[in-house]
Amino acid sequence: MIKWLFKYGFVLFLFNTIFLSIESTYFIGRVIFLSLMVIYSFAMLINFHVIKQVIFHKSFLFLLLINILNFIYFIFFHSIDDLDALQYLLARTIQFSIITISIYFNFNYYRNNFQSLLVFLIAMILVISFLYDINLFSGRYSGIIWNPNMLSSFVTVAFGFLFLSNNNFTIRQYILLFCFFLVALLTGSRSVIFAFGLIYLIKYGVSLKNILYSLSLFLIFFLLLNLKLETSINRIFSQEIFNDRLLQFEYAYQTFIQKPYFGYGLDKYSYIDLSLVPNFLKNSGYIISSHNGYLAILTQYGLIFGGIIILIFVIKTIELLNSVKYDSEDKVYIFCITYTLVYAVFETMITGINEFQTILFWFSLAFLSHKKNLKANES
Repeated sequence: MIKWLFKYGFVLFLFNTIFLSIESTYFIGRVIFLSLMVIYSFAMLINFHVIKQVIFHKSFLFLLLINILNFIYFIFFHSIDDLDALQYLLARTIQFSIITISIYFNFNYYRNNFQSLLVFLIAMILVISFLYDINLFSGRYSGIIWNPNMLSSFVTVAFGFLFLSNNNFTIRQYILLFCFFLVALLTGSRSVIFAFGLIYLIKYGVSLKNILYSLSLFLIFFLLLNLKLETSINRIFSQEIFNDRLLQFEYAYQTFIQKPYFGYGLDKYSYIDLSLVPNFLKNSGYIISSHNGYLAILTQYGLIFGGIIILIFVIKTIELLNSVKYDSEDKVYIFCITYTLVYAVFETMITGINEFQTILFWFSLAFLSHKKNLKANES
């Protein structure tokens, strides 16, 4: 049982975010999450003589550094009775452990089989969503998922995994790609416009043929603008891109500069000090978080610790982008990394524990890092 948990713990952890994203299954997802944290902690403790070789492995040192920074921060700026901060500290530690242990003990599975499983499960989400709510064109579509932006993240990642990991598609796969693409647009999430452009660029690069394809996409683009829908394209042009983000950025920044050096604490991720927000905005419920992953990290940790953490994953990203060979599996995870880094400008990515795309971001960095080190050892 423990061996299976070490190999497939990441699959369970990642796909449990689906339960947490559906209102009717949220409680089940919460129970699974807490159970996984407890069981995994116990399994690691009784097998620490084996696990320590993973934790201190060269491939995963960047995650170990972040965990060490979290522990140092907790020691200096929290007390043991700060339960929310302690929960974040332990959850982040276990999250990184699940990622690294799964990759270390089951690398071939995540290289060869994981992508198809992810695509299949997200396709099942769409099937159930269509059965639950077939009104695709009445407002922003969310299906069974509580938030249309979350559904957008699911289907966009699934599209990227399927499109980038294959060169020859079956009819069934073409249908899936179309459904993922259509639903992503109908969620109204503006990030998907960038995501699909990034997927296309990673897949094909720049050429005359691709420019012609781009012109065809622009024709579709303008046709959609003339339809009174709430697609991602329409939402970009019905309001300025940053129209609903500028105020959130402003108050996130105002929150940050109140405690610029050491932040508000581990439990204050995606945090805005509502005392800084005018009453008319506060009462409207408009401001809910910073909606910027980088500001969220700086608000949480402050400039010193937060700056170091941002520097760690940016340096790791640059290192990997300069070393990967761009085969199909590399392209999938490069997309996850680059899309999340850009998406974090508009959404609170990277900081959370149970957020689908954030988990995939850390996994992608760890997977490519381990693959790089395995190849280095072979040569």
